[in-house]
Amino acid sequence: SVVPIRYAEETMATVAKSPLTTPMAAFVGSVATVLTYQLYRTLVRAKNDNGNEDHSVTITLPEWARDNAMYEKEYKTDEDRMALAIHLSAKNVQEGTGGPFGCAIFERDVATGDMKLFSVGVNRVVNLNNSTLHGETVAIQMAQNKLKSYSLGKAGRENPKSKVEYELYTSCEPCVMCLGATLWSGVTRLVCGATKADAQAIGFDEGPVYESSYDHLREAGIEVKRGVLQKEGAAVLKKYGEEGEIYNGS
Repeated sequence: SVVPIRYAEETMATVAKSPLTTPMAAFVGSVATVLTYQLYRTLVRAKNDNGNEDHSVTITLPEWARDNAMYEKEYKTDEDRMALAIHLSAKNVQEGTGGPFGCAIFERDVATGDMKLFSVGVNRVVNLNNSTLHGETVAIQMAQNKLKSYSLGKAGRENPKSKVEYELYTSCEPCVMCLGATLWSGVTRLVCGATKADAQAIGFDEGPVYESSYDHLREAGIEVKRGVLQKEGAAVLKKYGEEGEIYNGS
């Protein structure tokens, strides 16, 4: 992959040693070097576009989930905030942009208790060919990218204006992967809608999640509240189970 650059360097060296070297020859040599390098970059980009030597991963929200109007609304109660997460899960299925799971992370001002929507996530596993892109992990990554911090807790404590905390609302209780991601994310509160049993009833394998798993979150300082709008969240899952693709590791 470095051959074009080496060739350009050798060409310049040859020109420099030539008894015919003139300002024009030097200029031509410089142009040749630039063009050769641009060709090299084009070849590298072409390789990346073909799936070779691509060392990046792109995570995106569907176009409909980027609606700024969601962030301008007022969400006063846990039910209001959970209703958004469930709306995201249903809309994701309706639009064909992923599985029946939605998540919303809210920022809470510790001093005033005021809360505002900070990030959202929806399941993107099948559409982006990435088994890790569950609703919770997408929302967490969007929030951390927004804060430029690996920890929502750390970023909240260091907020220069006022101390803030981040709370995660998910349309269904997290699978084992997302429960771990919740622990490591730095959120201070987890609120769940539908249950693990609701997800498993339509064929999803949620992994080894137990009551002790939630105890561990509480011991780590994360408040847990479950069963908020459980029936509404379960209804989205049930409908998806009748017509959608059930995907697991195998």
